[in-house]
Formats: sequence, C-alpha cells, structure tokens
Amino acid sequence: MKHILLALTVLALAACAPSVPDTAATEPADKLDEILARGTLVIATDPEYLPQSRLIPDSRPSEATRCSPTQYTANQFEGFDVDAAREVARRLGVEPCFVTPPWSQLVAGKWGDNWDVHVGSVAITFERMENLYFTQPYYATPTVLLIHEDNTSYTNPEDLSGKRIGICAGCTFEDYLRGTLKIPGQTLQYRISDARPIAFESEDPAIRALSQGDGAVLDAVMTILPKARAAVDAGYPVKLIDEPVLFAYASMTADRTSHRNMQRLIQEINRLVLEMHADGTLTELSLLYQGMDLTKEAALYDIGALNQSP
Repeated sequence: MKHILLALTVLALAACAPSVPDTAATEPADKLDEILARGTLVIATDPEYLPQSRLIPDSRPSEATRCSPTQYTANQFEGFDVDAAREVARRLGVEPCFVTPPWSQLVAGKWGDNWDVHVGSVAITFERMENLYFTQPYYATPTVLLIHEDNTSYTNPEDLSGKRIGICAGCTFEDYLRGTLKIPGQTLQYRISDARPIAFESEDPAIRALSQGDGAVLDAVMTILPKARAAVDAGYPVKLIDEPVLFAYASMTADRTSHRNMQRLIQEINRLVLEMHADGTLTELSLLYQGMDLTKEAALYDIGALNQSP
C-alpha cells in the first residue's frame, strides 16, 4: 500500500511541475523567416579591403539599433561590398549589422549561424560550392598582377613564371597559380607556371611587402583590379601589368551547414540583386567606389545553371 501511495504522489508532483518549452520547436526553421522576425541581416565582411569594405576608424555604433553589442552598425562601414549588402538589407526591410570573421573561416563554411550572409567579393568556384551557397553575382572583375614600380623585366603574366607572388590565403589566386582552379562557366588559361605563391591574410600586407623594393620580398602580387587600382591611388610604389589573368564573378554567400533552410533567402537575394542590376543601383555603386562599371557581366550570369541543391 505504501508503494502505491508513493507512486501516486510522484505522478501528482510530475503533473504539477512547470513544462520546459521546446526551444527547437519555437526557433524559425527558415532563415529568411528568422531574419525578418529578428529585424536584422547579419553580414560578414572584411574590415580592411578598400575599395570594397572598410571599418571606419573610431566610428561609434548608431544609438537606435537592433544590432547586438558585438556587431557593427551600418554607419561604421563603407565600401562597394558594404553598400551592396546594405541595399539588400534595406529592400528586405531589415537593419544591416556587420561582423568581421577571418577570411579563411568565411570561405570554409560551418558558420554555426553566427551570421546570415557573407558579402566580401567571393568568387564562385566549384570547390567553394561544396561549403557555400552563391547568389546572383553583383559584379565581375578581372584578376591582375601588381609589380614594383621600379621593375622593367615583367611585361606580361608569363614573365612571372617561377617567381614569388603574394596572394591572400584561401583565395582563388593560389589555386590559379597551382593550376587547379575551376570556375563554373569558364575555361581558364594558365599563363604562369611554377610560381611560388606566398600567402598573406589579405592582399594589403602582400602589397606592403612588395612595396619594400623590387624583388626584396616579393616579385608580384595577384589581386582583383579595384584593389590593385586602390593601391596605386594610395601611393604605394607599385604598378599593374595590364593583361588580366582571369575574370571572376563575385557573389554573396550563405552557409550550406546552417541549421535553417536557406533556399528562400537565396532566392530572395537573387531577386533583389537582379533588381539592383536592372535599376542601375549596382552600376552607380561600382562607379562610385571602383571608378568603373564592373557589373554588366554579372547581371547576365546564369546562377540557375549551378544547380545548388541543398
């Protein structure tokens, strides 16, 4: 009888205990729904990659913001990538918030839903498609070579075969120099053989290394055309080899390992980017920040041909 009374008491206490909410069931399963409910689009970008992106020194966050204390508000950044991302957020009806993880982490995927998208001039490649979703490209740019201004030996890409070329770690440039790069929709011609790629966190320290003297640390730096022109305009003792080695399509990206369904978000960004191509917004931003229109080829890119299934 005592055992029966004890069992009934336990059952009664269990019935009165407060229920624990199932947080997994209340979290939005769809990434676009999550962003709209939160009221912010969390964007990863580079804090020092002019003219594409720059964290403005000594800037303070906006007082009226939904961004978390660990995120930057839109007024703290500037650049082409930044304004393209900011415009996507505006058309979604949410506030843009920025974070600055390292490049190697951004292109590797597995973001843990710590940010929603990466807008950082990411070129579409088959290898990156294993970890990332790509949106309609917002611009396409030539990849070029910088050499020291005192050099008179290098006049075309082939002249840099066997030379030390500075690159950003994890960028397409290293794969190109090793002859392994594959870009959807393109057949590449490898014009530099047996080069010695020297990896830096970004092209900025590589350009500073090249500036130390002709052949002192590096023989050249490989980068995108806007970045090369920005280095020349900033007064670095470097110059361009006029012939580009390849063209890359820059896209906004999202994480394939997200715990949310990403398909509606990708489709909506595709629609908005095409809308920004059509109404001239991206052309205007490209002229403002890059001094040239690098958007037209990107507008024609067939993103559907990539068949990015979940």
